[in-house]
Amino acid sequence: MKSVKHALTPVVAAVLALIGSGCGKNNKPADIDSGKISVVTTIFPACDFARAVAGGKADIVMLLPPASESHSFEPRPQDVIKIQKSAVFVYVGGESDAWVKDILKSIDNPKMKTVAMMECAETVEEEIVDGMQSEEKEGEKKEGGEEEPEYDEHVWTSPRNAKLIVRKISETLIEADSSNADVYRQNTDAYLSQLDTLDAKFKGVVDGAARKTIVFGDRFPFRYFADAYGLKYFAAFPGCATETEASAKTVKFLIDKVRKEKIPVVFHIELSNEKMANTISEATGAKARLFHSCHNVTKADFQAGKTYLDFMNANADALREALK
Repeated sequence: MKSVKHALTPVVAAVLALIGSGCGKNNKPADIDSGKISVVTTIFPACDFARAVAGGKADIVMLLPPASESHSFEPRPQDVIKIQKSAVFVYVGGESDAWVKDILKSIDNPKMKTVAMMECAETVEEEIVDGMQSEEKEGEKKEGGEEEPEYDEHVWTSPRNAKLIVRKISETLIEADSSNADVYRQNTDAYLSQLDTLDAKFKGVVDGAARKTIVFGDRFPFRYFADAYGLKYFAAFPGCATETEASAKTVKFLIDKVRKEKIPVVFHIELSNEKMANTISEATGAKARLFHSCHNVTKADFQAGKTYLDFMNANADALREALK
């Protein structure tokens, strides 16, 4: 299936035209006011990783508003200006933020450094497993008529990939702000140690589990996570699906799977309507539980300072219950 491609809105296109014509060239750097470099990120994982590495030595901005859908995000004019003024820009690098390419081509900031999270780890194609509903869309074609593969964008869901992303962000911050290199290195080492602990926790949960199958009454943006720990999964949609209402056939398949294998938990992701997971729960007696993909967070969690580690440790507890 193909995720939604984002054409730039007329307003954003107008801002790009202004920037490209030279109106953005004399903008003062974003770090002049605070004395800190500006790091602009598109989504929560990038923001949280940058925050952990910077440790207060950089101004971190997340463009995606809390509680909003990351796959349909379109930048506002003020977002484009923030990117233009940034020292470091961190984004996903997939179809959900295809708009980034046009912006990076149009802005004039030769000192700005970029990190694409999908370039930090080995990517895999999205897959359609048994019972999963796929969208019927005409795919993008390469020259010669072949359809381009759709790669899963959610590389950060594996703590092992998160380590690779964090290392790259750290290296980039050091290049952009060498005066704080020692602080960035110390923060990075400490954070990587926490990710190692998280990885070991997930491995321990799976190694000691009675089963290795999980069920999602929702999209499944956890391909890298499942691959990392040897989990088999069933879900309603792939990770980047735009649909939220599954067919009766798909729901029945998942209900039958939960009943047959006596699976105790059916998951949904954050910011979901939870309707499908609740339907499966009511039909089977399995408990409906949240499993964080961390693509975004609620306003309350963002304001409370919840982190990737907080959400993933909660996932480990939920996974233990689902695999017993």
